[in-house]
Amino acid sequence: MKMPVAHSGVDRGASRVRSTSTSSRLRAVFSALLLLATCLPANARKPGHSTKHGAWLFAYFKEPGNQGIYLALSRDGYHFTPLNDGQPWVTTAHPAEVMRDVFLTRGPDHLFHMVWTWSWHGDSLGYSSSPDLLSWSPQKEIPVMKDFPETNNVWAPETYWDAKRKQWLIIWSSSMKDSKTGNHIWSTFTPDFNTFSKSSIFFDPGYVTIDATIYHQPHGPYRMVFKDQSYDPLSFQERVATGPTLEGPWKQISGPINESWSEGPSVIHVGRLYIVYYDHYRPPHARYEAVATSDWKHWEDITAETSLPDHCKHGSFLRITDAEAAKLLQRHDPSNHSNQQH
Repeated sequence: MKMPVAHSGVDRGASRVRSTSTSSRLRAVFSALLLLATCLPANARKPGHSTKHGAWLFAYFKEPGNQGIYLALSRDGYHFTPLNDGQPWVTTAHPAEVMRDVFLTRGPDHLFHMVWTWSWHGDSLGYSSSPDLLSWSPQKEIPVMKDFPETNNVWAPETYWDAKRKQWLIIWSSSMKDSKTGNHIWSTFTPDFNTFSKSSIFFDPGYVTIDATIYHQPHGPYRMVFKDQSYDPLSFQERVATGPTLEGPWKQISGPINESWSEGPSVIHVGRLYIVYYDHYRPPHARYEAVATSDWKHWEDITAETSLPDHCKHGSFLRITDAEAAKLLQRHDPSNHSNQQH
């Protein structure tokens, strides 16, 4: 950038003020980025895992699910440190609302869009948006299953931008009160989170399914990781289906990729590996775990190489910039011990 030339003592003085102000801003940004690097465990920064630019953001909840949404940050995609000193980032806004199973993504409109399970029972999901991950729009209850009065639940919504349709695809799990078939994956389309197409079943492999998440690597097929919630024989494990488009058709369903009593999968790409994080929810080893693959066929348990916030539950992961991470690291709400209970 070409700097202006000072022609007088007054101009030189103004230039020095501007220079001092610019230096202060640069020092503030540098300090925030240094904090981002040092807030991680030492073994998180080993050369095999570190990334040059950007960070991973992890959005999650804690039981009983009414405290709100928490955020954590990682440089390498393996080790995550809680933001806001471990306190909730977004809290519930309505008395009967819970905030569970959060999914956070970035849209082509330069907004961050967040959806979540609004309640254990009912026909609605929760929605809010943000331009910067700091200020959020009013939390909205969206009755995506209003056309189906026998709906028992709307769980674990996720949303994806369909560039061809220029609309958002929202998927979630629903079951009917009088149905013996259990949950299936449902969907709707919306251009603006105000108007919605009539919901319909998105994926039904012939057995109970919940917690579907979709991953797409450019120039490759779409992968949908979902929980097989079969009871007889009991599965409760993740499988992978493959499709040519965001809407499928979903075929080539894999065998289980992890152990039973696992749910809430989310996929990230780190180096040569695709990592599926998931919530292994059964004691005595209830914790977040991870499996990884380089070819979507052979899977390895890499839980021992990862560290995530204590008591984190079913969340999602999002890539953000260094500048965005630096801003998030500046937030420190006044301590509220009731928010840190689990």
